[in-house]
Amino acid sequence: MSALNILAADNSSTIAWIVGVVIFLGVLVFFAVFARFAGLWVQCKMTNAKISFPNLVMMTIRKVNPTIIVRSKIMAIQSGITRHYDISTRDLEAHYLAGGNVPNVIRALIASQRAKIELDWQAAQAIDLAGRDILDAVRTSVYPKVIDCPDPRKNNSTLDAVAGDGIQLNVRARVTVRTNLKQLVGGATEETVIARVGQGIVQAIGSTETYKDVLENPDKISQIVLDEGLEKQTAYTIVSIDIADIDVGENIGARLQADHAEAEMRVAQAKAEQRRADQQAREQEMVALTQENRAQVVLAEAKVPEAIAQSFRSKKIGLIDYYELKNIQADTKMRDTIGTPEREVTATPQ
Repeated sequence: MSALNILAADNSSTIAWIVGVVIFLGVLVFFAVFARFAGLWVQCKMTNAKISFPNLVMMTIRKVNPTIIVRSKIMAIQSGITRHYDISTRDLEAHYLAGGNVPNVIRALIASQRAKIELDWQAAQAIDLAGRDILDAVRTSVYPKVIDCPDPRKNNSTLDAVAGDGIQLNVRARVTVRTNLKQLVGGATEETVIARVGQGIVQAIGSTETYKDVLENPDKISQIVLDEGLEKQTAYTIVSIDIADIDVGENIGARLQADHAEAEMRVAQAKAEQRRADQQAREQEMVALTQENRAQVVLAEAKVPEAIAQSFRSKKIGLIDYYELKNIQADTKMRDTIGTPEREVTATPQ
C-alpha cells in the first residue's frame, strides 16, 4: 500500500506541476497580448471609439493593422464626422482589406466636411479604391490647381496656331481647375483637359480674321474656349483660362503661297518637258519615215535599168531613144548642179 501511495503522490505532483506550467504560460501569453494591445484599448476607452479588446485581437488574426483602424476611428470621432457619416469599425476594416488608404479617406472626409463639400463615405471609398488620391482631390476642390498648357513635360513650349491672315502665333496658357468630386470616378484626367484647351485655343485663333485681333483681345480667345464646355466628362471644373504669353511667328500664309507657286512652276516645267519630249519623238519618227521613203525611191530607181533592158529586149525602144533619155538625164543633172549654191571651202592653214 505504501508503494501505491508513493506512486499516487508522484502522479499528483506531476499533474500539479504541468497545470502550473500551463497556467504560467497562459498568464504570460495574456500579459503579452495585453501589453501589445493595452495602449490601443486605453485610447479606445478614453475617446469612446467603441472598439473592444477582443476585437483588437481579432483584427490581428484577420490581417488587419489595428493601429491604423484605431487611429482612423479616433480621428473620425474627434473631428465629429461620425455625426454626418455612418462609419463603423467593420467598414474601416473592410476598406483596409480591400487595399484602401483608410487614414487618407478619413482626412478627406474631415476636409470636405469642414469646407462644406458634398462627399459621403461610400463615394470616398470608391474614389480611393479607384486609385485616385481622394485627399488631394478634396484639396484641389478647396484650393484650385493651375495647369500649364501645353504641358511642359511633353517638350512643347507653346501652342502653334495660325490666324485667318496666315500669321502664326505661339501661345502659352494657364488653366485653373477645381476637382469635380462627382465625376472623379471615371472622369478624364488633366492630360485630357490640356488637350481640349489646346485644341480650343488653336480653333479660336484660326477663326479670327487677323492676328492683330488676337493680340488686342486675348481675353476674347479665353472666353470663346470657356464657352465650349471643355470640362465635360472630366474630373475637373475649369475655373478660368488665362493667356500667359503670345509671340508672333512666321507668315505661314505667305510660305504656303510660295510653296504653291513653286509647285505650279514645277508642274508647268514638267508639262513643257513632256511636250518637248513628244516633239522630239515626233521628229525622230519623221526622220525614220524620210529614210524609209528614200529607201523606197532607191528601190524604185534600181528597177529603171532593168526596165530599160526589158524594153531593149522587147524592142519597144531603140538605141536612139536610149541616147535621148541619157541626154535628158544629163541635162537635168546639170541644171540641178547649177541651181545648188556652192559650199564654202575653208582652207586649212599649213
